[in-house]
Amino acid sequence: MLKSKSPLYYQLANIILNEIKEKKLKGDEKILTEREYCEKYNISRATVRQAISYLEQKGYIYKIQGKGTFVSPQMMKQKLLKFYSFTEEMKKQGKEPKSKILSFKEQKADEKISKELKIEKEDSVYELIRLRIADEEAVMYEKTYIPASKLKGLNKKELSNSPLYDIFQSKYNIVFSKAVERFSTIKSDKKISKSLSILEDSPIIKLQRWTYTGMEIIEYTISYVRGDRFEFEVELKED
Repeated sequence: MLKSKSPLYYQLANIILNEIKEKKLKGDEKILTEREYCEKYNISRATVRQAISYLEQKGYIYKIQGKGTFVSPQMMKQKLLKFYSFTEEMKKQGKEPKSKILSFKEQKADEKISKELKIEKEDSVYELIRLRIADEEAVMYEKTYIPASKLKGLNKKELSNSPLYDIFQSKYNIVFSKAVERFSTIKSDKKISKSLSILEDSPIIKLQRWTYTGMEIIEYTISYVRGDRFEFEVELKED
């Protein structure tokens, strides 16, 4: 190590950072102690402390008093410039996605759901409740409502085997025209907290999504997202 012209602390920081990126060090895993880094690379404790401080400021690691220094879980990013699939986006980021169906049923639309889907109250809708998982960690609790008349015969088995949007397109020939998303921050209730393994009243992102086919709304979804694991990104350009 340490043959570059870059400062020693920066070289050490890059070594640790590469281990994180290559998943040799994983989220919440403890890194070496200052003394161990000193002995491993024959550098001073001051250099190690500077490297650790640099990585901590950048958000790559965190300290727990009396226990040591740990790798910060990597944030999952979602760009909002086009239609996206949770499954496909997680795969792009090198994560293993899963969707656990907590509930699937056909029911009558109440006043709120009929308003969101722009259908008549008491019309039949499918309610799909899922837990979205990345690398065995629950990151999103999601409720989806779909007009039953538009996807006749939709069943739990095919939802367990295929992404919802794939079913829309391949089985029902539904073409999306646009989607509208709205974000807000709320406190998690007892049920969501338990599902996401977080403390009750923790701040989470509430994401509402209305997906259109032509002028009709084909899907209304409410997602409750762990803000400590997920971030959304929008690129703004001048006209």
